[in-house]
Amino acid sequence: MNATVIILFLAIVSLTLVITYYSAKKTSSASDFYTAGGGLTGWQNGLAISGDYLSAASFLGIAGAIALYGFDGFLFSIGYLVAYLVVMFVVAEPLRNLGQYTLADMLNARFDAKKIRGAAAFSTITIVIFYMIAQLVGAGALIQLLFGIPYLWAVILVGVMMTTYVLFGGMTATSWVQITKAVLLMIGTLIISIMVLWQFNFNVIAMFREAGQATPAGTNFLNPGQQDKLPLDSLSLMVALVLGTAGLPHILMRFFTVKDAKTARSSVVTATWIVGIFYILTVCLGFGAAIFVGRSDIIAANPAGNMAAPLLAQALGGDLLFSFVCAVAFATILAVVAGLVLSGASAFAHDLYGQIIKKGKVTEREQVVAARTASLTVAVLSIALAIFAQNLNVAFLVALAFCVAASANLPVIVYTIYWRRFNTNGAITAIAVGLVSSVGLVIISPNVMNPDGSAFIAAQAIFPLTNPAIVSVPLGFLGGWIGTLVSKEAQSGRYDKVLFKANTGYREYDLQGRAIKKDE
Repeated sequence: MNATVIILFLAIVSLTLVITYYSAKKTSSASDFYTAGGGLTGWQNGLAISGDYLSAASFLGIAGAIALYGFDGFLFSIGYLVAYLVVMFVVAEPLRNLGQYTLADMLNARFDAKKIRGAAAFSTITIVIFYMIAQLVGAGALIQLLFGIPYLWAVILVGVMMTTYVLFGGMTATSWVQITKAVLLMIGTLIISIMVLWQFNFNVIAMFREAGQATPAGTNFLNPGQQDKLPLDSLSLMVALVLGTAGLPHILMRFFTVKDAKTARSSVVTATWIVGIFYILTVCLGFGAAIFVGRSDIIAANPAGNMAAPLLAQALGGDLLFSFVCAVAFATILAVVAGLVLSGASAFAHDLYGQIIKKGKVTEREQVVAARTASLTVAVLSIALAIFAQNLNVAFLVALAFCVAASANLPVIVYTIYWRRFNTNGAITAIAVGLVSSVGLVIISPNVMNPDGSAFIAAQAIFPLTNPAIVSVPLGFLGGWIGTLVSKEAQSGRYDKVLFKANTGYREYDLQGRAIKKDE
């Protein structure tokens, strides 16, 4: 710990608190709290989406995974990037046209059933908890490295700060913190990448060659298989990453912060460019850390490799760059966690409390109070769970959240928009089967069960894959299909209206098919 670290750290934290202070003045209604009043422009929301998406898993976890496992670590980058194509072409526009605050609102446009709203809210909260644990683990490791304080207190510190953003500033504060963090993260990543490539006269092949000589794996470092995974496990990971983004609650919420579907599409285009450039640069971060920091030092700082990027910054740029990168990484975690808390709070307050318990008869003030109470609940639960996950790689933890999102949320979204026969029973079955299968298979996988004592249970894993998406995602779709076919429930007759609104943004049309009323 030195003065430079403290100054830069406090400067970025102070900047985010100032943003929260001014945002709090503009947060009075439920719409302001949940969606920033729908007033963000395309480029603003695109930056915020990328800020939400480029999490601790991206900056800390992927850099560490590449540094330790080479090509296997880069699979995360490929999956995260390709995932945005699914979001752009399948989900973004229909979701914005049909929803209001949450995923459950979008489903409610076709199925006016409390059971579906409750199931969607429960799925959202489960995904948020998984993702939150990953961010808090990264934050704990980072603060522990920076200030030498115990991991427990580091996690609690981050939890208190992130809750502050949500409690007082809502979505407006969260969005602008994410925008600020996205800009700072790209600046930091570009600086480190340029410094790494400078060492090799900007010859990427020379960097790869050096990495093959600097690591214990030798030239195999550039080939798949260094993580001792089954080929099917790598494929399953890609399924989770590519399909999971379209079901992540905190990403889906971002499409409600703009005024229309056109702006939502432009948001995704902006975010895709930013995210694409960043993930290409993760190669420089990971290989640079492998060369200039070394495997043993990376593992010594954090067994899961989460500190590879900050250590690389210190090796190339000294304490100044190290301090800046750590401060940016901390801002990264705060921004993402704030978005997660907000999406979890929305599921609690808007769906469970406002629509199920209060049956829609809830005032603006009651909704905001409930959301803030839910924010505290989500934060406390996540902190408690993160304390026990200290030595797990954050990229792996996030991949599990993606798996649950792809298995439980994506099937019901796709069926709701594109399948006429889909009904209430099918929707509940899809969510339940996807959620139970993904979480259940994780519990009996090598992540939780391992005879060498490195996992929570010292026993042989029953399910061989570390990420079960290749099994649980088809099960989620199959559950929705079978649940629909075996049900005798009559069709609601809403599908034509839902299909029309999902593709146009208009909510009514006359007998000749001419749109007569458009949502504001």
